Amino acid sequence: MQYNEHPVKETPGRGDNISDTWMMKRFNDLVLAAVRGGFSDLHITGGQPLVFRKDGTIHFDNTLQWSHREIDHLVKSLLNDRQLQILKKRWSVDCAINVNQVRIRVNVFNTINGLSLAIRLLPGIVPTLRKLNLHSSLEQIREIKAGLVLICGTTGCGKSTTIAALVNEVNNTRPAHIITLEDPIELRFQSNKSLIEQREIGTHMPSFEQGLLDVLREDPDVIVVGELREPETIRLTLNAAEAGHLVIASLHASNCEEVIYRICNSFSAEAQEEIRHQLASTLAWVIVQQLVYVDRIGFRVPLLSIMKGTPPVKGIIRENKLHQIENAIHTGRNDGMWAASRYLNEFINLSDSFIHPAQNFKPSEEPPRDISYASSLINAEAHMDQVILNDYELKESKTKIGGPKPVSEEHARDEFSQHYTIVDYGNVKDLIAQLDRPDRHK
Repeated sequence: MQYNEHPVKETPGRGDNISDTWMMKRFNDLVLAAVRGGFSDLHITGGQPLVFRKDGTIHFDNTLQWSHREIDHLVKSLLNDRQLQILKKRWSVDCAINVNQVRIRVNVFNTINGLSLAIRLLPGIVPTLRKLNLHSSLEQIREIKAGLVLICGTTGCGKSTTIAALVNEVNNTRPAHIITLEDPIELRFQSNKSLIEQREIGTHMPSFEQGLLDVLREDPDVIVVGELREPETIRLTLNAAEAGHLVIASLHASNCEEVIYRICNSFSAEAQEEIRHQLASTLAWVIVQQLVYVDRIGFRVPLLSIMKGTPPVKGIIRENKLHQIENAIHTGRNDGMWAASRYLNEFINLSDSFIHPAQNFKPSEEPPRDISYASSLINAEAHMDQVILNDYELKESKTKIGGPKPVSEEHARDEFSQHYTIVDYGNVKDLIAQLDRPDRHK
């Protein structure tokens, strides 16, 4: 496939339709090639080689490059008017879209090389826990009527997909009203035994805080909070769990002790005791997930630590003896708890029926049945400034109302010191060329 058949016109307003059509075909073919190649992420930057991630490792393809002008055209084709306005004002924007019936999450951001795109490939349909190679004990979560379930881990470890699988477990097994608060909506659910309603920040609500205030008046049984980041979001999430709802939320943390520490340390010293008691009274499960490469099967699978809100664990949290959490997990195996080391040795190393992750990312056979609808009674621009400024306002409010202390430089280095191996690997262009073969659908 020759990508220079229809070069992008440098003169604005001339050939835009032809260029946009060609640009989207080029992008669509790239996404389909990524699905076939088993890639999890794509990175497109002006004047740079295409970068992709496979099995957790970053790779370059020097045969595929996009010009700065081409990326501008691509972004204009991918984003709607509201998203383009957010990009102009905030210089970055998140969205999730369907490309040839493949669901992807796109982050567009400004760099020294102009606009760049970080693209995460999402499952075509909501996968089951089994297809995600997760332990069958997680199916017990669907029976919980009230309490807090936290799905934790680093960026890119599959937290959102695990949450989606848990939500669908409820959806397929019992009548319930499920409301999700997401940023952005990554997977579209189809209501089955449950009624599922999905809300997205910036589209259906101005913030997680407003969404959590709204949701308690909407008769929910299950509440899904996309991510716990700010103190007020955490406080409202705990309130929702305390009020008798099952709340499933995600949090960035690398072990169970850090999960509790990060929640409590998000608040001022004066408020932490109250938060610990509230957390202890509501906590049901903590699942910390990471992805590990298993040589004998040739791909990554989730490695879990599982902690449950048993009386000993609740007591440790109330008494602020967080250093005892790991020991409580080791001694709580009869309660269904798993330390990461035991999970590796007794589940991953002894299992022989893993499902390849690529099966979860196949293009859907049918487009979504539910069509997105924007009511004419809603002013889509009304909360735009609030959404754009929200993070800055929250940071300012922390210093005014005794919020958490700034993170130390040492902790910040630890938090963001992820190391990636960069090697030359394969050729995405060869994969894309396969898409043009006459027998590709056989």
